[in-house]
Amino acid sequence: MAKQQPQQRGWYVIHTYSGYEDRVAENLKQRIESLGMEDKIFQVIVPKEKQITIKNGRRRVIEKRIFPGYVLVEMTVTDDSWYVVRNTPQVTGFIGAGTTPVPVSADEIKHIQKRMGIEEPKYKIDLESGDAVTIIDGPFKGFDGAVSEIDEEKGKIKVLVSMFGRETPVELDSLQVKRI
Repeated sequence: MAKQQPQQRGWYVIHTYSGYEDRVAENLKQRIESLGMEDKIFQVIVPKEKQITIKNGRRRVIEKRIFPGYVLVEMTVTDDSWYVVRNTPQVTGFIGAGTTPVPVSADEIKHIQKRMGIEEPKYKIDLESGDAVTIIDGPFKGFDGAVSEIDEEKGKIKVLVSMFGRETPVELDSLQVKRI
């Protein structure tokens, strides 16, 4: 058998059954500790980002997986460390060519970590003043109106709604309206 070249420390992607990412990460962390692999396997991350949703008129911040079915592992690949990760329950394999894992580039890891590290969820308001919108949630559901103001900091918009023959400004969350 040919002698393996010493591998560099890097980030690798492991494929798991979808929905089991957190369980795989927890199992892997326990296996690293119990098998004394802390010197070869350093970090296990399930990439998630915060998103804002509105349900029943209430704003909620939820964590959503960036890559469902995948877990990131920072490690030095050796026969032992590969075996520990590969034989963790619900792990289907490494991403790479054949049985050889391929490390993720440092730029990609920085991008993923930056995306995960954002504490305040961002609002993406792709509306402009004067746009015609329909209200899709809340007490004014079904009403049509025109955008009069946009507050990107808070994710709020003011919509002029025609009620009883006159324009009435209504402050709404940006997720409560849809462009017509």
